[in-house]
Amino acid sequence: MKLGDGVEQAIHCATLLAAVPEGGLLSAAAMAEFHGVSVSYLLKHMQALSGTGIVQTVAGPKGGYRLGRAPKDITLLDIILAVEGPEPAFRCKEIRQRGPNPLPASAFARPCQINAAMLRAERAYRNELKSVTIAQLVAEVARDDDGTIEARGCAFLAEHLRKPNSKPTN
Repeated sequence: MKLGDGVEQAIHCATLLAAVPEGGLLSAAAMAEFHGVSVSYLLKHMQALSGTGIVQTVAGPKGGYRLGRAPKDITLLDIILAVEGPEPAFRCKEIRQRGPNPLPASAFARPCQINAAMLRAERAYRNELKSVTIAQLVAEVARDDDGTIEARGCAFLAEHLRKPNSKPTN
């Protein structure tokens, strides 16, 4: 299974936004700079996060993004579903019913065993992702940090933190 680069970017942006103090914002340009990624590509994923309420968008020259929910209420699954959509990774096309000399439909009364196995794996995968929150990731990073990561983040926030003049658009 392969997830797009946008998933990694969205998760990292959510963890960065978890450090933004109440009332503060970060621009997409600042987050793109911090992570060394394309602003236009990141904007696409921030829009997906905004559409699901994971982040809030504040318009205007001093606008930007902040988390729309508490970090403890945002799971990795929430972010992946926002960016990649709800479709399962495996989509059975019932190819067992094709080809030369196909069997009658009665031979396939039970669901495809391959599809059933893949859906069980998908459920396990999603359950694991649902059990990990942004707050947990932030706590794990803090636990393993010797102060270097925190210092980098604090210096970046000191330079790029914005205070909005308007209300969130969602």
